[in-house]
Amino acid sequence: MPHLIVKMLPGRSEEQKRKLADALTQAVIDSLNSQEKSISVSIEDVAEDEWTQKVYIPDIQDKPALVYKKPGYDPFA
Repeated sequence: MPHLIVKMLPGRSEEQKRKLADALTQAVIDSLNSQEKSISVSIEDVAEDEWTQKVYIPDIQDKPALVYKKPGYDPFA
């Protein structure tokens, strides 16, 4: 039962978020042979000035073994 959590900067419309959720759902169906009814997607807007503390450090820096696509930016540069 995959549950995907997307954290991103604010500013996307509800329509864009729905399209993203639909595309991610289809990607999970195609990649993992999951059924649509077992997939859930949540989207969390995170302010840019909170990104490093709320996302980068706890979800990327502190869990490198879980990150399958690393970002191309360095928030400390």
